[in-house]
Amino acid sequence: MSEITRQLASFVADLTFGDLPDEVIERSKRLILDLTGIIIRARHDAESTPSLISAVEKLGLADGVCSVMGDARSYAPTAAALINGTLAHSLDFDDTHAAGSLHSSAPIVPAALAAAQMSDASGKELITAVVAGYEVQIRLALALDPTAHYDRGFHPTATCGVFGAAAAAGKLLGLDADGIQSAFGIALSQAAGSMQFLADGAWTKRSHVGQAAQNGLICATLAGEGFKGPREAFEGRYGFLHGYSPQSVPEKAVEGLGERWETMALAVKPYPSCRYSHAAIDGLVLLMKEHGFCAGDVEAVEIGLPETGWKIIGGPEDKTNPRSVVDGQFSMPFCAAVALREGGLAWDDYKKHLEDETTRALTRKVRSVVDERAQAEFPANLSAVVQVKTASGEFESLVVVPRGEPDNFLDDEEFRGKFDGLCAPYLGEEGANRLADQLMALEQANSVSAVMALSQGS
Repeated sequence: MSEITRQLASFVADLTFGDLPDEVIERSKRLILDLTGIIIRARHDAESTPSLISAVEKLGLADGVCSVMGDARSYAPTAAALINGTLAHSLDFDDTHAAGSLHSSAPIVPAALAAAQMSDASGKELITAVVAGYEVQIRLALALDPTAHYDRGFHPTATCGVFGAAAAAGKLLGLDADGIQSAFGIALSQAAGSMQFLADGAWTKRSHVGQAAQNGLICATLAGEGFKGPREAFEGRYGFLHGYSPQSVPEKAVEGLGERWETMALAVKPYPSCRYSHAAIDGLVLLMKEHGFCAGDVEAVEIGLPETGWKIIGGPEDKTNPRSVVDGQFSMPFCAAVALREGGLAWDDYKKHLEDETTRALTRKVRSVVDERAQAEFPANLSAVVQVKTASGEFESLVVVPRGEPDNFLDDEEFRGKFDGLCAPYLGEEGANRLADQLMALEQANSVSAVMALSQGS
């Protein structure tokens, strides 16, 4: 199929707030709220944050017109996009798209926030731009075939995210279809993100999402100033869909464009770990409630995952000896052990359990396998089969749709509980309420900057 790049560019340039269905507007506000809470907590608590801020200062970028959530300082636009984007992914608590096997808000919203402050945009303009970015990023992931893309060692959140970030930023900077098309072409040379971090718990999964936000903003700004990018960024002989996957289906990038909103397929995480672990955590919690056993009763656990998920959190390397937060986030055995001991998984559990010998012993009782039933649900659902052996019996649960997916979405109380738990330690209850109220009424805001200022605390 030809002119995919042009079709996506025209979609972004022509999209208006009035084109968005009410449900898409409401969903996008909740996604922005969710990400804001994550950024604020990561600004204060993520172990990678001090080095990130120090590097930005050393580069002379800690002075400008843009804000970082939870930070009273101002930054250059590129630095704000980099920091907000990195923080957004630092807890691995941000939203996901099952079929695309990626996170959407983390690279897109930070680029949009910086561009919104550069252009003094309204809440309606921000929402429109963010949705445009979601639709571009997710559709590119679907067209690539996420499993094939992963098998080449790429992280689609970042590789596809730079195009979503460029779309959102370009929309807010007022680019027309030609400008957006050039921004996509420039972004083609910035599409990066390696899964090598899995080998040793490195922090690069966080930074290359931030870099996707930063680079998307840069690409849109360059295009806005007349810099030319190749016109066939996606479908060209050396374009994204040919170069980054051996099994791409290009027409999926524009299928149902403007009629089927992939934004509505985004899920919100109840646990700060790889999304592939969530169905299993749900299953363990459910089995404990139904059968009344506790962690001390467990003799063995087997967790069945879809193949793509197993490769990331189950094997083939040993996942039973995590030493860092990143290791833990991508260890099904560790996440299962914490869930058995805590009845769930919260951000503060990493500090509590990584060096806990009881948890580590329980981790060694957990085995992960590829399960046919979970695989049959993939990629529409990131399902899991949980089998637990105890002294009193053996129990099994198949969780097809994990909590937080569109068909099992978090309710308003759960949303606010997650947000408040992340923000309240730093904004206080009153400050967190004020910020949440403004974000949930974002379409009424005349200035995005005024809303962002509420994230800085008193």
